[in-house]
This record gives sequence, C-alpha cells and structure tokens, in this order.
Amino acid sequence: MTTRSNVRFKSVTSQQSVLFPSNLSDKIAANHPVRLVNQIVDRLDIDDILSTYQGGGTSSYHPRVMIKILFYSYLNNIYSCRKIERQLQENIHYMWLSGEATPNFRTINNFRSQKLKDKIQQLFAAMVRLISEMGFVSLDVQYVDGTKIEAASNRYTFVWRGSVEKNKGKLEAKIGSVLKDIESVIEDEQHQKDQEQLPKTIDSELLEEKIRLLNAKRSELNTKQQKQVKQLEQDALPRLKKYEQQLNILDGRNSFSKTDPDATFMRMKEDHMKNGQLKPAYNVQISTENQFITNFSLHRRAGDTATLIPHMEQFQTNYGKQSAAIVADSGYGSEQNYQHLEDQHLEAFVKYNYFHAEQKRGYKNNPFLTANLFYNSEKNFYVCPMGQHLTFQDEGTRKTELGFMYRVSIYQAQNCNGCPLREKCHKAKGNRTIEVNHNLNRLRQIAREKLTSQPGIYHRSMRPIEPEAVFGQLKSNNRFNRFSLRGLPQSRN
Repeated sequence: MTTRSNVRFKSVTSQQSVLFPSNLSDKIAANHPVRLVNQIVDRLDIDDILSTYQGGGTSSYHPRVMIKILFYSYLNNIYSCRKIERQLQENIHYMWLSGEATPNFRTINNFRSQKLKDKIQQLFAAMVRLISEMGFVSLDVQYVDGTKIEAASNRYTFVWRGSVEKNKGKLEAKIGSVLKDIESVIEDEQHQKDQEQLPKTIDSELLEEKIRLLNAKRSELNTKQQKQVKQLEQDALPRLKKYEQQLNILDGRNSFSKTDPDATFMRMKEDHMKNGQLKPAYNVQISTENQFITNFSLHRRAGDTATLIPHMEQFQTNYGKQSAAIVADSGYGSEQNYQHLEDQHLEAFVKYNYFHAEQKRGYKNNPFLTANLFYNSEKNFYVCPMGQHLTFQDEGTRKTELGFMYRVSIYQAQNCNGCPLREKCHKAKGNRTIEVNHNLNRLRQIAREKLTSQPGIYHRSMRPIEPEAVFGQLKSNNRFNRFSLRGLPQSRN
C-alpha cells in the first residue's frame, strides 16, 4: 500500500501534556442554554437552603452548584441521578457548569430529596420573577389548563372506593350479627341496653370496646361464642381497620394506587396500551404567559373543576398578587369558580359547558329548553311555549360533590293535561317542574358577555396556543409522560 508524499494529517494531541490547558468556557457557544441556567441560578436567593447546612465534618458541594446541575439536567429531560452523574463525567457543558465538580448519584439524590424538599416552588417562583424583570412575562394574565401525567407507581395495584365500601358494609353486617347473638345470652341489663343502642355503622373503636367488654364476661360465654369473640379480635377488627384506613386515604376520591397512595386512577389520552385503561396519575395544572409556565400545581382529582381555586391560591402565595385576567376552558366553568372569581374582583374569561352549543341554531330555536323560556323577573314566573305560567313553588338547597352549597328555585306548571306540545315539552307524568339556579344564570350571563367581547375573543384565540403548546413541548418533544418520583410532599387536594 502506497501513500502520496503530499498528503498531510492533523496532529492528535489528546495524549500529550500542554503547558497552558484549554479553557472549557471557550468551547461553549455564547448563546448556549447552559449559560442562561448559570446566570439565572446565580441570581436566585437560596438563603433558605443555605440555612439547612449546620457545618462541621467534611466539606459539602455548594447548593448553588447542585441547583445548576439539577436545573440543567431537567432542561435536557434527564431525571435519573445516575445519568446526571455520568453527564458530569463526560459532558463538557456539565463540567463547565459544575466547575468540574463530580458529585456521585447518592449525593445528587440526597440533595434533591432532602435539601430541595418543599423548596422547588420557591425556586420556581424566583425564576419566574427574574423572567418577569427581564420583560418576558407580566404576570397580569394566566392561561390555565391541565393535563394528566402518569404516576411512577405500579399500574395494576389499585384500591377502588366502591369495593372498599361494599366489603366494609358486609363486614359490619357480619360483626353486628355476631355481637347481637353473643350479647343476647348475657344476663346483664347494661349489656342489653348496649345491644339496643348498637348503631348500624360499626367502627373499629366501637368494636374494640365491645371485644373488651365481652372478654371481661368470658366466663358467661360458651365455647362457640368464645371462638366468635376471638375471630372478631383476630380477623374482623384488623380488616375493619384496613377498610377505614383505605377510606381515609381515598379522601373523596374513587381510587388510589397501593404503591403511591397519592395517585388516582385516571383515563389517559397517552395510553401505552392503546386501549383506554385507567392508570395511576396526577392532574397537573399550569398557568402560562407567552408560553412560559408561570405557575404549576399537582392534584389528585381527575376533573379540572376543583383545581382552579387552589391553583390560583398558589399563584397568590408565590408572587404576593393575583393576575388581573384568568383564561380557562369549560372544564372550570362551575358556579363555585365563577363566584370565587367575582368575589376576588378578577376579570375571568372562563367558558361553561354549553357555551358553544347555545350559539348553534338548534339550541336557539328550541323553545322547550329551560334557558329559552320567557322569565318574568318582577313577578317571578316562567312561561311555557303554550303560554302557561310556571309559578314559583319553593326554594331548595343543593350540594355539589365538592361540598359547595347552592340554592335553586322550583317552578311548576298548573295544568299540562291535554297540552298538544306535552310530548315535546317534557316526559314527566305530572305537570312540568323545573329547577333554576338564578345565581348561576347570572354568573353565566356575565361570562357570556366577557367571552363574546373583543378582549374575550382575543383570549379565547390565545388559550389553545398558550398551554397546549407547552404541553406539546413537555410531553411530545421532551417525552415527559410519567413521573419518576412518588407521592405529594405538601397538602393534598
């Protein structure tokens, strides 16, 4: 094999020592994101984190360096401490950012789980304030939306409220029957009195007390009854405590995961099985402005309705103020949310569930809908399509699943017999009766006027662009579809 004499190759100096080592900063572009992370973290106030260091012993990596490493790793969709450790040893950007510090994965994990615990929201809010000072966001408007992200728990270890309540009810009935049979043979008036007062619902405290009293009267029980008391103590009581504990964990939810009790089973759009199964997940709410996330919160309820108020309260806590305008879709359009927004004097552009439907011709031209009936506010009655008055009958109080109390007015027609439009008007056996929530109608009318105004049309056009684009970047581009840690560190909702 021959080589031409005029061919020259560049020299390789990787194995040679140099008098003046190269500067890592010279090899990183001036506009590289790692420089932005470095500048922002340098400006953050981390006194709360510094105060957790007690001193003494060996030296520690500076928390500001550790925060830089974690923030830049999250920016690059790297969440594993072992992978972060490898980047610190191999990636020039991590070497420059950390000052060539090489904390191992245990150090990184301990800092994240101990020093940063309950501090992430503070750091996030501090970064948003810096972005606001730079003019990228004003914090005067929030485009709110939610998405479901799968939990890190086992997908198939679940507890359902219906199953727990059913089994608990069967167990209580069995316990009540056994206690009744045993106490019926005890010739003690006090016990007979206790028997009469035995409630239908038996909790573990009451059962423990009953077992204690029966053990004190053990000599009065035959062998079969002594065996029944022992079975109550060793089998029924632990099972009853377990059901009570599970109901306490559920706390109004319909399900939870055994390996992450904070996670609720929700129907996911991005189902890895492609068959619409329920998966343990969290409902993640975000507020955006100019496609920057200005607030985020995690919730255990699948529906968005109950998340708006705590999400806004967290924004208030982070920044000491509330945005002047709140923009959200129909998933947040409840009376409770509208009333809260009105009480806080906030300009809300929040749809309700049939905002678009009521603008269609079929809805407008349906004279039988309650919303289309003529209402005489002075004399407080409605008029049906045949001209009959639906007069006021009574007022009632209703309660939502979330515990919100609201009032309804009940109206009834005087005589629907023989009406030629009866089949189209209603299907009830008697006269037509309607329930009307006047306060909700008033709030929806205000929302309708705002949504159809010029600012409302603008915000409605911006809402799909704002949070939806962020979710696309987060879940599709960065492939963040599942959490890597379990549980909620703070108060749950």
